[in-house]
Amino acid sequence: MSPVRILGREPAAWLALFAVAVKLFSAFVMDVDQNTQAWVNAVAAAAMGLLVAWIANDGVVAAILGLVQAVIALAVGLGLHWDVATQAVVLSFVSMALGAYDRTQVTAPVPAIPPKPTVV
Repeated sequence: MSPVRILGREPAAWLALFAVAVKLFSAFVMDVDQNTQAWVNAVAAAAMGLLVAWIANDGVVAAILGLVQAVIALAVGLGLHWDVATQAVVLSFVSMALGAYDRTQVTAPVPAIPPKPTVV
């Protein structure tokens, strides 16, 4: 079964939810150090961006968002002194700016209303 059929009309939303779930799991369930947490967050963000870019046939915006999230996660994990509020504001701004642009550029891979079968 293709990823498009599994994820429906909103692959970006489902993949973002999965990436956040991985981040939450690694933060609150796994017993890892700060560097490992940074790498988990970075890989989850980058993978989500690449998968959305591939599934939605959007080669730029989703990949840029994943890259920005990955870079911030790694930078903070490896020593950048941004508090949680600063990270949230920067990521929220980048996400909303790219999302607003992206929404006007892509078409959902599944039609809004399933086509009716033709009677022969």
